[in-house]
Amino acid sequence: MNIEYFEPLSRAWNRMKLALFKPFDLTKWFVIGFNAFLAGLAEGQGGGPGSSVGDSDLSFREFLNLPHRAWDWLMDHPGWFMAIAIFVVFAIAIGITLTWLSSRGAFMFLDNVVLDKAEVAKPWKQYKKEGNSLFLWRLCFGLICFSLFVMYAVFFFTTASYLYRASHYRQVPVPLIVMMALLFIVTLIIIGYISTFLTGFVVPIMYKHNIKTTQGWSRFLQLFGQHPFHFILFGIFVFLLTMMCIILIIIAGLLTCCIGIILLIIPYIGTVVTLPVWYTLRAFSVEYLGQFGPDYELLPPAQESTAEVSA
Repeated sequence: MNIEYFEPLSRAWNRMKLALFKPFDLTKWFVIGFNAFLAGLAEGQGGGPGSSVGDSDLSFREFLNLPHRAWDWLMDHPGWFMAIAIFVVFAIAIGITLTWLSSRGAFMFLDNVVLDKAEVAKPWKQYKKEGNSLFLWRLCFGLICFSLFVMYAVFFFTTASYLYRASHYRQVPVPLIVMMALLFIVTLIIIGYISTFLTGFVVPIMYKHNIKTTQGWSRFLQLFGQHPFHFILFGIFVFLLTMMCIILIIIAGLLTCCIGIILLIIPYIGTVVTLPVWYTLRAFSVEYLGQFGPDYELLPPAQESTAEVSA
């Protein structure tokens, strides 16, 4: 099986041009941009030679004491404690709501790309089951990631504090810091791959077969087991492609005397302005997935768009 990378990207680019520019329909841009916006709601003086080591030790000791000092400060300021607690609860509620909207929006945006349509109400209702399943999976995954980082922080502070105090010369545990930093980076890479595979492949598989997220993962993991190298390379390719797109968008914003950057930071409007990028990336993963056989093909051959816009 010959798996290409640039060829599906080229097909995705051509599909985007046909859908968004032939003909150019501003209403269609705003409708598809709204779905893309919903889908995207959920991914900081040294002294003289004699004092430098002492200052370093003092700074590291203060760093290790940050959790205790923060907790003591909250206990001494109950008003701030209540305010922060309310803010955290409110932020969690907002995060859960955005994750739910993003999960429904993922199928709405994908439906618009696959069918070359600009619809909101129909895919919102049609993929309710799949969207809710994706939401629950994302919620559980988010809780696991949060718990993992909490345990990571607790382990780091307790272990670093023990090693620092056990050292006769109060030395900074550099090997532990390096090991924990590498572990943290590896964890972020794994989470990034899981998120990429979820959006890029599991969601399209769910969309095609009308199945739940766990079933979508089961089918994808079977495919991944047969072609692990291709999917790992896909993640690297998408990362580099995304970085290049971000750089080009920033350059374009600067060339417009920052007017473009102002538009980009406005919620929803920024998504509409950069819609060709998100449309191409969405179509690219689907085009790439389709190379693995009929069970993974979603997109019909690209042709001139004649679809009508409806909400």
